[in-house]
Amino acid sequence: MAIKVQLLAHTPDPEQVVAMAAKLCYSPSDIEQIREGLTEEKTAAFIDMLAGLGHASPIEHASFTFGIEGISRACSHQLVRHRIASYSQQSQRYVDGTRFDFVTPPEIEKNPKALAAYRRVIDEQAKAYKEIRDALAVGYINGFLGGEQQGSDEEIIDSFKKSHKAECSAFIKKANEDARFILPNASTTKIVCTFNARSLQNFFAHRCCNRAQWEIREVAEKMLLLCLEVAPHLFKNCGPSCLFGPCPEGNMCCGRQKEMREKYRKS
Repeated sequence: MAIKVQLLAHTPDPEQVVAMAAKLCYSPSDIEQIREGLTEEKTAAFIDMLAGLGHASPIEHASFTFGIEGISRACSHQLVRHRIASYSQQSQRYVDGTRFDFVTPPEIEKNPKALAAYRRVIDEQAKAYKEIRDALAVGYINGFLGGEQQGSDEEIIDSFKKSHKAECSAFIKKANEDARFILPNASTTKIVCTFNARSLQNFFAHRCCNRAQWEIREVAEKMLLLCLEVAPHLFKNCGPSCLFGPCPEGNMCCGRQKEMREKYRKS
């Protein structure tokens, strides 16, 4: 399943908002006047000035909301480590996991032996999820009706749903809570996240790095391209930390700074 990233919303005129905040800091302008004279050129100049001074707080006034789909739970666990952001993630408690989509890492995809083992285990987990979920649901149904019901788990659930739709839905959701423990990190998820521009710059510095895990690096690159479309001056210097200085990874450096600088300056 391909990774999808959409910019769902952002602060209107994000660069001008940042420039207004900067203008208020460095000029005697009143609130009513801080928008006056902020042409595209002057807005860009304010943003460049902030970058040169290392004055980042005005950048926090612009925010960007993304919808991300088709990433693994392993990737989303990395994403939510960026704490100065807001997240809303698809729930495995309320969403049926009997037919979950999953991410296949490229290195596994191109190795036939590894791919066969990977898909075999994924199929086993999907089957086990359904067996566990249905067995738990039938247990709740038996408790509700006061006795053991006859038939397969599926038959008992289908019959109960016809006469007790609301209760059946509640029991299924309750069963999902425990059945989801068997789902793999490979299972896909959907998430909405909102960052301010300063946090985004920090996110890009870490996650566009060549040493970042391949999946979150792809997400970061897609997010950066979307940001450049609506705020090119604000994000023109964004990318891995090695773009304008030494690699911060020390002995863990990938050794490809020149390649990374060429890649991001072209984009």
